[in-house]
Amino acid sequence: MATTPKKTAAAQPPAAVEPDLPDSVPSVEEAVEAVVEPAVEMQESVRTALEKGVSESRAAFARAKASADDAANAFEQSFAAAKDGVIAFNAKAVEAMRANAEANLDFVKASFAAKSLAELVALQNEFARKRVDAVTGQFKDLGALAQKTAVEAFAPVKEQVVKTFRMTG
Repeated sequence: MATTPKKTAAAQPPAAVEPDLPDSVPSVEEAVEAVVEPAVEMQESVRTALEKGVSESRAAFARAKASADDAANAFEQSFAAAKDGVIAFNAKAVEAMRANAEANLDFVKASFAAKSLAELVALQNEFARKRVDAVTGQFKDLGALAQKTAVEAFAPVKEQVVKTFRMTG
């Protein structure tokens, strides 16, 4: 006789087991939303911070570029003033040399026209006195012109430095 095999407990389908889960278990959609929402908020705050940083960096770059342009312009003005001052100084120096050369030639002509040694000594004393006075005046004029040139040459740079420190301070 054929016997049918006995079914063992292991072969029987399991009975429906109710897990002991709390009643407030979120659904998958709720769980995903709970994770995604803070990530989106964090992403927005990072984006806002980065945009603010980029904006501030652009503004700082614009200020730095403007300051550099102003400084370059100040140096151009300074070099132009220095060039003009040197040209004026050189012209004044050449004029002084021309005047001194003419005075020396006039003295030599007058020396040859002197009739006596006493007249030549008197002529020499007068020439020396006039030349000392003339050279003193020439040096005074050249010194004043050099000082004026230096002030005019450095004025644009000085103004730019003051402006720059006033902006940063």
